[in-house]
Amino acid sequence: MAEDAMTAQEAAERRALLVRMTYGYMTSQMIRTAVELRIPELLREGPRTGAELASLTGTHPPSLHRLLRALVTFGVLAEPEPGTFGTTPTGGLLDASAPGHLVDIAALFCGEEFWRSWSYLTHSITTGEAAFDTLHGTDFYSYIAQHPGFAQTFRAAMAANAAFEAPFIVAGYDFSPYRTLVDVGGGDGTLLAAILERCSGQAGIVLETPAMAEQARERLSEAGLAARSEVVAGDFFDKVPEDGDGYLLKSVLHNWDDARAIDLLRSCRAAMDTSDTLLVLEPVLPDTARESVCVETAFSDLNMLVLTAGGFERTEAQLRHVFAEAGFELAGISPTIEATDFRVVRGRPVPR
Repeated sequence: MAEDAMTAQEAAERRALLVRMTYGYMTSQMIRTAVELRIPELLREGPRTGAELASLTGTHPPSLHRLLRALVTFGVLAEPEPGTFGTTPTGGLLDASAPGHLVDIAALFCGEEFWRSWSYLTHSITTGEAAFDTLHGTDFYSYIAQHPGFAQTFRAAMAANAAFEAPFIVAGYDFSPYRTLVDVGGGDGTLLAAILERCSGQAGIVLETPAMAEQARERLSEAGLAARSEVVAGDFFDKVPEDGDGYLLKSVLHNWDDARAIDLLRSCRAAMDTSDTLLVLEPVLPDTARESVCVETAFSDLNMLVLTAGGFERTEAQLRHVFAEAGFELAGISPTIEATDFRVVRGRPVPR
């Protein structure tokens, strides 16, 4: 719609929408502070006055009141009586005791490492380089290895995402045809555990770094799946276990540029027979961007640019390319799995 054809109300609404997007970083820092101060947890048993919360958090009462009031405007908190605040169903997800909580995810994505890296987005767009590397003097994965506190935050956030997504993934895709499923880069084993619990006759293997392998063993053991599972510590670029007939890569391929993605897929191909199946679980970008479609995928795509050296979300054509270069034929793509932006991209090994 041309500007001169807009009504004054329409123009004002469009401006307000863009203003809210422009101020978006302020919202994320409000959430970060609420999590750091544990405000939703302090409101778990019911509303408290701003003065009580200030005493419990050791904060400046008038300043905290301003934060609480602002969180009400976003629906994170409620103010049932003047000066008294409680949580809402939305804000309750910032309480670590809530099922599906977002505490760890908020700590990671609103935290300094991510937030400051995103402030260098223009650098990444201009150069194609990862802003994280420029800002921190090392690549993302080396930084994780060197900073145990950040590594713990990162792994907790990835585990929280996996715990939320796993029920939808196992409900939305049938993994039962595979006798032994190898979860390549399978994190703490949450997704494999959910699959094995649903498919009673199936076995599974998690391949992870030594730092994550022990967590995966504990998770699978806690689920009573130790007899049907194995955890292998290693580097998936070097070697992938050969004992599977289904090979799953969830949220792994998008971390790498095409050259490294092809290396990873070739490592999988070396472990596979032509009767085995590759299952890449990731978003698939449409060929043409559309408003309000794949918003989370658009965020993820730019996040890969800012944080990693070459990672990105791919279109079907781009996935088909890396599959072919690594010795796979793209055999099909599932519909988007409910409550996620994931699709399962199946690969069939091409005879050598």
